Amino acid sequence: MGIAKFSAVISFGFLLMLTNGCVSEQDYNDLKFQNDTQRRRIAELESQLQATTLELDQLKRQLDSSAGRSGIEISSMQQKVASLEEELRKKKALIASMQQQLLHGTQLPVELSTMLEDFAKGSDMITYDSSRGIVKFKSDLLFEKGSDVVAPSAVEAVKSLCKILNTEQGKEFDIVIAGHTDDLRIGRPETRAKHPTNWHLSAHRAISVLNVMTGGGTDNERLSVRGFGEFHPVAPNEPNKKGNPVNRRVEIYIVPKGT
Repeated sequence: MGIAKFSAVISFGFLLMLTNGCVSEQDYNDLKFQNDTQRRRIAELESQLQATTLELDQLKRQLDSSAGRSGIEISSMQQKVASLEEELRKKKALIASMQQQLLHGTQLPVELSTMLEDFAKGSDMITYDSSRGIVKFKSDLLFEKGSDVVAPSAVEAVKSLCKILNTEQGKEFDIVIAGHTDDLRIGRPETRAKHPTNWHLSAHRAISVLNVMTGGGTDNERLSVRGFGEFHPVAPNEPNKKGNPVNRRVEIYIVPKGT
């Protein structure tokens, strides 16, 4: 069974059991072990990704200073660069897919869900999906373009969410913060130095929201982050890497403890 299919079976089975209220202790432990195994696999892939990125950067620097090399050598290096870039793309997509499968928002208790619905009402920045227990923030209102600093106007909104998630009902759940971008390239050198790719930017933005939430009194043990870059759009991006604002978002999954 392929990795992505395997992870989907794990997550779907776990969510189904939670929803139906029929999780035995053995079932829970087995599924938790399988999810932990998948997380370790993700960590291995991320380590490989970092090594490949370093190799690619070194090769690009060699190409930039390729004076005196033969045309055959330069052509070989260019082919290697293209191969490594394709390898990076595939690994990033696989990691993003495996991480997404670990997220499985669920319907929340009525009182908690009602508080979140009221929180989202009348806000241009926030939407709430009650069927999956997901709060979504539009990144264009959370952050300046290319920045991972939460805008002052958005800090209070995130802290207001913390007050709900820190209630007795909210404390029964863990929180996963997932950053997403569209496919617009990062253009400015100073931005690219801090966020080399959209993948980095999405993760850095999720971490910034996490920092606001810990500042709002949410326990560290309940929080985790994901960065999906451009790989999980909710709508098509414009042709030629022109992006789509709806794909720039931060999603907050409210999930059962330990999942």
